[in-house]
Amino acid sequence: MQQPGPPVTPSITQSIASWRTPAVIVACGCLIATITYGPRSAFGFFMAPMTLENGWSRDVFALSVAMQTLLYGLAQPFSGALADKFGTVRVIIVGALLYAGGVFMMSRATTPGELYLTSGVIIGLGLTGCSFSLIIPSFGKLLPESWRTISFGAGTAAGSFGQFLFSPLGVSLIDKVGWRATLEIFACIILLVIPLSFAIATSRQDAGPPSRRSSAVNEVPGQNYKQALAEAFGHRSFILLVLGYFTCGFQLQFVTLHLPSYLIDRGLSAEVGGWTLGVIGLFNIVGALLSGYLSSRMPKRFILAFIYSTRALAVIFLITMPAHPAVALIYGAVTGLLWLSSIPPTSGLVAVMFGTRWLSMLVGITFVSHQTGGALGVYLGGLLYETTGSYNIVWWGGVVFGFLSALINLPIVEKPVPRPAVAAA
Repeated sequence: MQQPGPPVTPSITQSIASWRTPAVIVACGCLIATITYGPRSAFGFFMAPMTLENGWSRDVFALSVAMQTLLYGLAQPFSGALADKFGTVRVIIVGALLYAGGVFMMSRATTPGELYLTSGVIIGLGLTGCSFSLIIPSFGKLLPESWRTISFGAGTAAGSFGQFLFSPLGVSLIDKVGWRATLEIFACIILLVIPLSFAIATSRQDAGPPSRRSSAVNEVPGQNYKQALAEAFGHRSFILLVLGYFTCGFQLQFVTLHLPSYLIDRGLSAEVGGWTLGVIGLFNIVGALLSGYLSSRMPKRFILAFIYSTRALAVIFLITMPAHPAVALIYGAVTGLLWLSSIPPTSGLVAVMFGTRWLSMLVGITFVSHQTGGALGVYLGGLLYETTGSYNIVWWGGVVFGFLSALINLPIVEKPVPRPAVAAA
């Protein structure tokens, strides 16, 4: 008769896994998205006081944010690949430290070169390691399929709540304590990301257990990042998705940085600009959750086409109507419903086509296009304003891009990429 052994003590790994329920993972990931998206969405309110105090033109500040936006996008596939291979915690912690340090040093910038280094390079690299561009793929890896698309929407909505929270907060703090102290406060808040990151930790080479992957039967065992990239860039639907995402960045980043100044130029107050961006963030909580819900129930390409074309119509409304707080707030509400709602269907399409093994990296590839468009919109906004005295060319460019992207997304095929060898096995 076998003697009973000593009581089994749960391992550290089992103890960690026991508290990381889907609800905890989503809650902590959403808090990270709120904290990381909020401060950068409020940078537009720093442009006027910083340029005035330092004697810069708007294109100097715009170039720093354009550099930030572009580096954020270009580095995203690399940080995504590192997170896919080594786990997310290390990447997020390094990113949070760079982001917080860049925001703090930005408060000390007195020359264009210092602004480019802090706002442009350091913050740009920091964002690539701790923003929701890593949170969303982590949800895809850690959560059951039944949670996936709604968690994508929740993470996106959390970023929007950060915008709703930090936009009026930034305006209020700048008015009360000044722009330098406000940046210092933001830097301290960003450090809260570090303890939260342990809740969404993924392991090395983690692609999630088969029961959690909708496309598990289509996974390629042992596929490396070079093979994953070759497969993605050889797939027509992925290329169309990447091209369409350019418009999303162009529209969003231009509005985030230049909308407050545009409204002031038209005779409205800074508070109206703050509340307009806040309303965008508030309404996108609804829009992102709705987008995540619909992405599991209808073709994602139709959702993207609707988002891009309706954003274009909202811009036409804003720039052709008389300048009035009600017009700005209506624009904010409509645009908010569509603001970051492109993320759930875009990330969902990547997961459907290629599975979750290299999801962070491939979502990062789409984000390169997004941020390239964003950098162009941000810099052209500042440059053309200085040369023409108006933002109209960029507004109408965003309208054209919106309708083109709506058409580009319609031919996307929403099914796993053909893998005959895997299917045969």
